[in-house]
Amino acid sequence: MQYRTFGKTALTISEVGFGAWAIGGPAMAGTTPIGWGEVNDALSNQAIKKALDLGVNFFDTADFYGLGHSEDLLGKTLRGQKDIVIATKVGHRLTEEQEIRQDYSKAYIIQACEASLRRLGRDAIDLYQLHAARMPDLENGECIEAMELLRQQGKIRYWGLSLNTFEPAPEAEWLMSRNLGDGFQIVLNIVNQRGLPVIRHAGANGFGIIARMPLQFGLLTGKFDKTTRFPANDHRAFRLPPELLADALDALEPVWPLCEKYQTDHTGLAMAFILSHPEVSTVIPGIRTAAQAEANTRPFPQLAQEDMDTLWRLYEAQLEPLVARMR
Repeated sequence: MQYRTFGKTALTISEVGFGAWAIGGPAMAGTTPIGWGEVNDALSNQAIKKALDLGVNFFDTADFYGLGHSEDLLGKTLRGQKDIVIATKVGHRLTEEQEIRQDYSKAYIIQACEASLRRLGRDAIDLYQLHAARMPDLENGECIEAMELLRQQGKIRYWGLSLNTFEPAPEAEWLMSRNLGDGFQIVLNIVNQRGLPVIRHAGANGFGIIARMPLQFGLLTGKFDKTTRFPANDHRAFRLPPELLADALDALEPVWPLCEKYQTDHTGLAMAFILSHPEVSTVIPGIRTAAQAEANTRPFPQLAQEDMDTLWRLYEAQLEPLVARMR
């Protein structure tokens, strides 16, 4: 395992981290799935331990993943582990009517931080992230006041923002122009490259970068075909409907000859693409099993610049229109 520094912070983290959304298991907001379907906690526990054995020291979760179950499971499995870095997020909650509410008030963030600390079994959160806060939330100022107060109190070490999937620039540029926060979590993969300008600017200004959704919900693993369907309690059931899935698989066909060039599989190429960007501090594939931990933490090739340029041109011509259809 290779390690990288998270921006200007004192955090040294594995270049491949553990994305812990999936181990949160099934969760619903009314009739809308917000989880990854059924999971087995024993298998999740094995996956976490295997990742540790393979050198992973960065674990990313959120209080909303499995409505707290992801944090709770990480806390129990990692309790007593030294030299690990845990990142979690705040800002989403369910109302009594089972509706998703975004809440970036100072009072809620402080309350939620205490709850996350209890579930994680830690005295401080290494990286606390606002979960997709938008411009009105930042301009209101309460969320920033809360983050700075929690840092002063020693409840968190660093803070950042998990950026919007499709429009990451406004909030990132606003925070960077004011030198607020320490880093960003942002979508980057072969399919969705919208965040690249932000990533380059952030890297040049000393902000850490967590690349999320490296496999685009499994679309880049090579495991899906046009007959693939997802259960109703899996959020991919509405994110990758049949027509969009079929069009995406067709658009990606020109990508896969690169696998032969680099002697790797689809997942390997997808991970290599992200790690070939030097600004990226870590990439966080979702991991649910020990086998996935091994597959996602093996050595990945460095892609040649000419191939990176080819993938960018393909994105502009064929993949960006697909991203515009996604949600």
